[in-house]
Amino acid sequence: MSEIIRRIGASPRARGSVGGGNCPDIFELADGNFAVIGTDVTEKLDGGLPADASRGEHERIVVITRETLLRARNDIPDL
Repeated sequence: MSEIIRRIGASPRARGSVGGGNCPDIFELADGNFAVIGTDVTEKLDGGLPADASRGEHERIVVITRETLLRARNDIPDL
């Protein structure tokens, strides 16, 4: 497994979390991939995936807030 290099976007505290915990987050990994902390909604959304989308048994569908992703936009590297 790769290691976390940096946070992408604002920290939970900067987004208004008083305790700075239990909040969605995005991290860039050493291998170039991204890790996301979000709410697991796999059971709720799995059956509603579009016909051309699929999920492996090892994959989960997670939700992050719109603010989390939008505030990360400037930190996401270009191709």
